Amino acid sequence: MEYGILALLPPLLAIILAWWSREVLISLFVGVFIGATIINGFNPLIGFMRTLDTYMVNSLTDSWNIAILLFLLTLAGMVGIISRSGATQAVADYLAKKAKTARKAQVATWFMGLLIFFDDYANTLIVGTTMRSITDKLKISREKLAYIVDCTAAPVTSMALISTWVGYEMGLIQDAFSKLGIEQNIYTTFLQTIPYRFYSVFALLLVLIIALLGKDYGPMYDAEIRARKEGKLLREGATPMASKELTEMKSPDDKRLNWYDAFTPIIAVVAITIIGLWYNGGGLEGATIREAFGDADSSIVLLWSSFGGTMIAALLALVKGVLSVEEITDAWLDGAKSLAIASAILTLAWSLGGVIEELGTANYIVNLTKGVVPPFLIPTMMFVLPCIVAFATGTSWGTNAIIMPLAIPMAVKLGAPLTPTIGAVLTGCVFGDHCSPISDTTIMSSTSSAADHIDHVRTQIPYAITAGLVAIIIGFIPAGLGVPAIITLPIGLVILYLTVNTLGKNVNINS
Repeated sequence: MEYGILALLPPLLAIILAWWSREVLISLFVGVFIGATIINGFNPLIGFMRTLDTYMVNSLTDSWNIAILLFLLTLAGMVGIISRSGATQAVADYLAKKAKTARKAQVATWFMGLLIFFDDYANTLIVGTTMRSITDKLKISREKLAYIVDCTAAPVTSMALISTWVGYEMGLIQDAFSKLGIEQNIYTTFLQTIPYRFYSVFALLLVLIIALLGKDYGPMYDAEIRARKEGKLLREGATPMASKELTEMKSPDDKRLNWYDAFTPIIAVVAITIIGLWYNGGGLEGATIREAFGDADSSIVLLWSSFGGTMIAALLALVKGVLSVEEITDAWLDGAKSLAIASAILTLAWSLGGVIEELGTANYIVNLTKGVVPPFLIPTMMFVLPCIVAFATGTSWGTNAIIMPLAIPMAVKLGAPLTPTIGAVLTGCVFGDHCSPISDTTIMSSTSSAADHIDHVRTQIPYAITAGLVAIIIGFIPAGLGVPAIITLPIGLVILYLTVNTLGKNVNINS
């Protein structure tokens, strides 16, 4: 059944309500309810029942979703043990001696985000929870931490040579190529698109420029001034996505683990994830590392790694006599409970995704934007289109699956440059995902940073738009005219620097 313009109503209503009211849970529920009502003949009673017994239940019976929820809760429990044992505070004390300024702490957070390149979910949770105590101590707002975490997650993972994204992205390209009879090495094509992921590259560079210059603009400036001058890491009345049980967890005064003990479970999580992706993806059967990472079920592997990290954190605290078994259990439960709100929001976001899929929202947007476009504007169009779809649906992977089969044939048919077009789709999804309050990675960034979710979205959007506009004007339009990325990328870097230097105001970061 075709729902026409009504297909836009649930996601738009959820986004507008969340933006206006700051009540994400209620806004998402309303979006699911309205969508279910439309699907069920505009009967609100049936729509309410289907919201509960179909869309919400389905989101909690999907194996991927359940594994991700368990991963989140387990990793939060691990962080709870690390915090209660005093290792987190020890890390903060140690790094405070090294990263003595807000500038250095932000650069360190950015660099750590680059290192956790293999999965965006693991990236957001590890970087945010590890660096939060340091950034708190240096009076960096939670909004700024969430922004850095979010910008070093999907942009990094989507461009990494080996990650959980690579196989999926290559699979979409391969499918389109095979249907068109294009014989070209897919991995080579994937590598060639990386310089043309203009938004992802510029988003990463913008974070670094802002950190180094010590300047901010828009609502982020207000958040940083509030944190630096008043010591308020959150806005008055804000609702952080992690509870005080975790963010203010105290360790025993007389016993405490060392700073390196905090990294032992985290290193274990990283190691188990990398080995697990290789194993789960068929490494023992002869698959290459790239093939294994692409074929692996990352949700299951992340579950393995979070449990492994939890066991190591618990054993360290127990063997060193810092915590008893009862205290370890309580710390784990406190950590897991801290993500109750985030888990509920993710569940409703997935439920809304089910409604959106049934309404055909993404296809409606694609069909709406079809038309006669000059070949040189195809890369620009194929950046803007996934931006809109990903923003409305909250999913970058789903948007890729919708847009890529349209983009590649269109580029071939109209004689548009193919590599920039593919790069535009892959990075446009990241832009829309960044800006959308119903995106799972945006929710996770708010969660790991203990930031108010809507405050994170509000403060991040001006920076995302900045990188997006530079990507269009300096990147995709010239690329459509045949200008190589090696020329446009340095120009984009200069434009970003001038933009921050002109629009930004100093937030009193010491050198």
